[in-house]
Amino acid sequence: MNRKGNDVIVTLADIEAARRQLAGEVLRTPMLPAPKLSELTGAQVFVKYENLQVTNSFKERGAFIKLLALTAAERKRGVIAMSAGNHAQAVAYHTARLGIPATIVMPVTTPFVKVAATRSHGAEVVLDGETFAEAQERCEALMAERNLVLVHPYDDPLIMAGQGTIALEMLEDVPDLDTLVIPIGGGGLISGNAVAARGVSPGIEIVGAQATLYPSMWNALSGERRPIGGPTLAEGIAVKDPGKLTTPIVRELVSEIVLVDEADLERSVNAYLTLQKTMAEGAGAAGLAAMLAQPRLFAGKRVGLVLCGGNIDPRILASIMVRELERAHQIVSFRLLIPDRPGVLGHIATRLGELGANILQVEHRRLFLDVPAKGATIDIIIETRGATHADSILAAFTAEGYIMQPIKPGNSRE
Repeated sequence: MNRKGNDVIVTLADIEAARRQLAGEVLRTPMLPAPKLSELTGAQVFVKYENLQVTNSFKERGAFIKLLALTAAERKRGVIAMSAGNHAQAVAYHTARLGIPATIVMPVTTPFVKVAATRSHGAEVVLDGETFAEAQERCEALMAERNLVLVHPYDDPLIMAGQGTIALEMLEDVPDLDTLVIPIGGGGLISGNAVAARGVSPGIEIVGAQATLYPSMWNALSGERRPIGGPTLAEGIAVKDPGKLTTPIVRELVSEIVLVDEADLERSVNAYLTLQKTMAEGAGAAGLAAMLAQPRLFAGKRVGLVLCGGNIDPRILASIMVRELERAHQIVSFRLLIPDRPGVLGHIATRLGELGANILQVEHRRLFLDVPAKGATIDIIIETRGATHADSILAAFTAEGYIMQPIKPGNSRE
């Protein structure tokens, strides 16, 4: 690998060599057709299930290749890494296997499931900073203080070469793909795979998927100054500064970057779970989110998606599933103004049952000043078969003279 000037940083030969080194060390994950995602997106979709690695993320590939290249003296000194979770787990897992001391710096906002998994492999975990950039500052300080070797999450030729082995496997399994859609944080995953894919199949199109809240690579390539920051479901690609080594590769080999908002990320996580019966974290689902955000870009094409990680907090996943049911109007909330007399609430419950609704929650209110002295309101959450069914239920109650007010998900009483 040549790291000087504007020369080649990582080559197809480097990635092929990395693949030979990874044989038997990481899982050769399946690449499978996804008919339900194809129906959802209008393209012919194939998914590479990197969430099936031991640490549930693609990061194991690059981490192992980097660690394997360390000298005996470097291994004795130990390594340090900064990560929002998946790189941390990969480094911790493989350093434990190779007998190398590891220190991992993680932002305090990292999901607990990722922190716990990293510690479980025996690494020293240091929680510091609200953001990746703040964690990076602590990482650099500890590296200098303890004379540790940095295992960078993306801006390293060895890391890129390891990640690029994914595309080699994808195109070996499905040689006639038209497009690869790959998440972008710092650019290690997409740069390595762009080099590999274009080396094997020169005509293939590489599309990047980046969170709208963290458009760092988009800004670097377009010259725009879109704001960067905010809470995102895709914390694994919430990077403020793209790699110095990765950016030129992305500029040369990636045809387009699609920015994806939080709703598309949530919808994609839910689609992987409900349609594919597999777990995707926000960053892992970013490629599918790009297809949902700009379906015309992929219509009719044979598209390869990298489901690059499945480490999602169960509480967040549960929230996403409920929110998607609300978006599909399979869970509906509404408020009824009713006369305060015996039997009314029972009648409403009976009518909802007759109309095929399942009552999930009822809140009965009498003491608010905006409610008539002889009246009451009830807030009801019901389960329906979808938007048409929900509309028919609301229409039936309106026809019976009830005053109804739909409640948007998450709204409290005003």
